[in-house]
Amino acid sequence: MRMRWRSIPILILFFLCVSSYISGEEVISLSLEDCIVKAMKNNLSVAVEIYNPELADVSVTRAKEIFMPSFNLSYDNRSTENPSFWWLEAAETVTSKYANYSFSMMQQIPTGGSLSLSLYSYKSDTNQGFQLINPRYGSTLQFDFTQPLLKDFGFKVSRKEIIIAQNNLDISRNQLKSILLDTVFKVQEAYWNLTYAIENFKVKQQSLQLARDLLAKNKKEVEVGKIAPIEILNAETVVAEREADILQAEALIKRSEDILKNILNLSCEEGIDLKKIVPMDKPVFIKEEVFLEDALKQALKNRPDLKMNKKSIETKELNISVAKNQMLPGLDFKLSYWSPGVSGDRILYKDDNPFLGEIGKEKGKATDSLRDAFKLLYKNWSVGLTLSLPLSNVFTRADLVRARMELEQSLLELENLEKQTILEVRDAVREVKTNAKRVEAYRVARELAGRRLEAEEKKLNVGLTTNYFVLEYQEALANAKSIEIKSLVDYNISRARLEKAIGSSLDKRNIRISQFR
Repeated sequence: MRMRWRSIPILILFFLCVSSYISGEEVISLSLEDCIVKAMKNNLSVAVEIYNPELADVSVTRAKEIFMPSFNLSYDNRSTENPSFWWLEAAETVTSKYANYSFSMMQQIPTGGSLSLSLYSYKSDTNQGFQLINPRYGSTLQFDFTQPLLKDFGFKVSRKEIIIAQNNLDISRNQLKSILLDTVFKVQEAYWNLTYAIENFKVKQQSLQLARDLLAKNKKEVEVGKIAPIEILNAETVVAEREADILQAEALIKRSEDILKNILNLSCEEGIDLKKIVPMDKPVFIKEEVFLEDALKQALKNRPDLKMNKKSIETKELNISVAKNQMLPGLDFKLSYWSPGVSGDRILYKDDNPFLGEIGKEKGKATDSLRDAFKLLYKNWSVGLTLSLPLSNVFTRADLVRARMELEQSLLELENLEKQTILEVRDAVREVKTNAKRVEAYRVARELAGRRLEAEEKKLNVGLTTNYFVLEYQEALANAKSIEIKSLVDYNISRARLEKAIGSSLDKRNIRISQFR
């Protein structure tokens, strides 16, 4: 009787917990695909990582600006007054006014050189004597071409920042893909673990109900004197133990549910985080042949971490190429062509002799100088080479040495990562095959446990066994059911782990990186 009274508090606590789980809270039914979609939408790790490709894309755009033409406009106006110190200046105070205008356009070219087009214009006005044109307007149209022939020559050197930015963009996209692969796997793992926790809870409920039925049966048989009262005590003990198992099973559900909610970040959807999640999908056993060689080929081809490392190696190889180029002497070719033009008011002197005095002016237009410059009336050109050989290029090889060391390091990292990938894929394939065999084995074990219990119950009905053995077989059947469910869940998780290992999770669900731009 004392044992019976001790079991009452446990019974009360059990019914409170079970009733709160079953009917006290709102539920939301989610399929596995629903959970994956919500994780892609709400998961904080994904949300943070989405920004990195966008930032890298901005860096690519910024790097490409080097090949956009640049325009410059300038203007200055000044006036000067100086005392005369020469009688030819014909004024006590020499006053001069200047206005300068310039426009230039420069364009970098992929070979490392540059093209520029410039237009310079000015106006000068002075009271100084013996001038032929005053005020005077001048214009010069000039073309310049500069091309490095050794150092700084080539497409790789001129496009270095663009190539690095594009490589970083690819790396950031593959990093996002890696986060998505990891998130999809975590969702699958948490979803199936929650499914197991709920199914395990149901098994524990069935086991408890069987123990209660046996307890009720024992009480009736004790009343009629068929069995000893000690059998009631044994049955009550088992009922109490299985009620405790129910509490543990419910705690496992809540813990598994919290893990899934955290991955899905349901708190961002108002009210949903307060509801209980009920998985709509059940773990199924679809036996598929897995070939290690095919899995390894897919992994080495698709895994984003390998792609990131290879892109990093491309950047290191570029750094070596540029560092070698920077060791070369500087040899620059420069070509210039320009055409000046001059116009203004022409001062007329008697007999064209300034000493005989000014007799008039012939008006000129400011635009005449521009016209002459654009007509290329006065042809001027220059061609030159500039050689520079800094001693630092001979004695200092730090950049090249560092670039080579970084490349060697990246190559070793790639080799190590490939070995880790092979090991991970081998383990994943082995785990899938092992879990497939476990599912089949535990299914047989559960069927046999059910038959043993059924046979033992028949023996009990005819008095050939005791309650103790029936309770043992009940417990064995409950454990067999739980283990079978766990093996089925483990099989589905191992399939998900293999998909992650070979990098196929996203393609299988038609998830594209472009969806997150």
